Amino acid sequence: MMVKTVDHLQVTTWAGNRPELENKVQIEIEDGITVDVDVAWDETPVEQYDTPGTYQVEGRIKVKEYPNPLVEQRADPYVYRHMDGYYYFTGSYPEYDRIVLRRSKTIEGLKDAAETVIWEKHEEGIMSKHIWAPELHFINGKWYIHFAAGDRDDVWAIRPYVLECSSENPLEGEWVEKGQINTDFKSFSLDATTFENKGKRFLVWAQKVDNDTISNLYIAEMENPWTIKPNQVVLSTPDLPWEQQGFYVNEGAAVIKRNGNVFITYSASATDHRYAMGLLTADENSNLLDPTSWTKSKEPIFATCEETMEYGPGHNSFTIAEDGITDLMVYHARPYKEIVGNSLYDHNRHARVQQLFWDENGNPYVGYPGMTKDLTQQKIIATVTVK
Repeated sequence: MMVKTVDHLQVTTWAGNRPELENKVQIEIEDGITVDVDVAWDETPVEQYDTPGTYQVEGRIKVKEYPNPLVEQRADPYVYRHMDGYYYFTGSYPEYDRIVLRRSKTIEGLKDAAETVIWEKHEEGIMSKHIWAPELHFINGKWYIHFAAGDRDDVWAIRPYVLECSSENPLEGEWVEKGQINTDFKSFSLDATTFENKGKRFLVWAQKVDNDTISNLYIAEMENPWTIKPNQVVLSTPDLPWEQQGFYVNEGAAVIKRNGNVFITYSASATDHRYAMGLLTADENSNLLDPTSWTKSKEPIFATCEETMEYGPGHNSFTIAEDGITDLMVYHARPYKEIVGNSLYDHNRHARVQQLFWDENGNPYVGYPGMTKDLTQQKIIATVTVK
């Protein structure tokens, strides 16, 4: 990553006094995009400032750093920080035959945390094949897992389903099947996620409806965590060239609310190195069921990076760092480009975590996969004038 410009830091102090250096600076990362970043300044002896003159102090950008990858062979990763102080992790299991959970007091601890199987596929009928993309939510005092599953007799009859658990610890409690979500179409449907806004709960999911070939994003208000109200609405369709690489796909939605807006990231194209992420934005006070309330990014916001060898990044979730302030994006990506056979059965999509930044307009900035290391190597210079 090349940081284009940094705020020119000019600080004045009086002889014998250590200067007060700002712990945040504004940098321009791309043309027209500036973000605020934290800075760690080098320690300098106070004696340096005894004599009037001009001095330089070096600093480096502070970025939240986590193991990369965080969890291997866990596509569609989902991390949730609960009020009990634990981070909970789930994702698509390589055999696509079970749902697993692990937890830790820290994000880094998720890497080696013990994993618990909380539900396994049926032997036949619905929910017996392709157990995909589980998400863990805590709603009205109960745990819910939204996931997609097929049928052994029709493996591509993928539909959205919900599990419920009333126990305090979801790794130990009993999970009850609440059934299939009542979407209007009897077609391929997956990647359901749920969020709350202004006292209403919504569901966003992907569904193929045009001869079962094009995957659109839909949104609907929810009656309860496993039932949607009538009037589901098309939120986005893959109408841009970068969303049509290999397949026409919009899927894998994730929601974050900040700065008076609702942001939905989503993934598009085939699940190989062409997989990439886009962004939908709506005012939090607007009618979220009105398609005109939403604007869509014309270009992907997150895509393959050859330099860092992270290919096909996508199907993300959002969480918060241990400081309770810093936003993080959790996503999957492969460490190589060439795939033999169907990319869905290449299981080396590893779960990764990267800090999320906010630009001067209050929009999320995710940069490129693996940019953390590059940012930490950037120097920041402050010129201090001692009078």
